[in-house]
Amino acid sequence: MDLQDWKDKLGAAFDLPVTDGNTTDETATQTPNALEQQGKDMIDIVLEKKGRGGKQATIVTGLHIDDETLKELASELKRHCGVGGSARGGEILIQGDARSKVLALLKGKGFKARII
Repeated sequence: MDLQDWKDKLGAAFDLPVTDGNTTDETATQTPNALEQQGKDMIDIVLEKKGRGGKQATIVTGLHIDDETLKELASELKRHCGVGGSARGGEILIQGDARSKVLALLKGKGFKARII
């Protein structure tokens, strides 16, 4: 059984480029980053209250960037808002109601964002 088979299927399932394990600068730049997404896709900022023990959380969705860039953006948002949070699964969670601060930072970085 070839190890490349499962990588091909995984890449096809998630519409990702398949690499042979030898990463080069060309393949590293093929993944979308925050700069490529700016001004293209709409980013939604949502306030969630349910399922959190009565506490509020600001959720940033609609980001189509790789995990490393997502974590960097989440870290910048958390520092800007002065609160905790997390980044996983293409979403950023910011503790509390920080919708206006998140919107201001994202628009300042050139993203198309809206509060829902």
